[in-house]
Amino acid sequence: MPEKIRVLVNSKPMLVEHGSTVAVALALAGVPCRISVTGQPRGPLCGMGICYECRATINGVEHRRTCQIACCADMDIRTQ
Repeated sequence: MPEKIRVLVNSKPMLVEHGSTVAVALALAGVPCRISVTGQPRGPLCGMGICYECRATINGVEHRRTCQIACCADMDIRTQ
């Protein structure tokens, strides 16, 4: 059975499988990675870190590409 780790998504604790990307954690939480300037929800499009649609704030660092970063225990992920 895969190990689960705890992360915070917009201050809400949740468990994800070890090795999951931050984009997966956000999808499981049911929240978009970000909201565009026109108000549209955005999420992973390419899954390769090229399109920058999946950006979020991770551990206080803005504009991180969530499709390229693996979750770590107690990671703080913010989309707002």
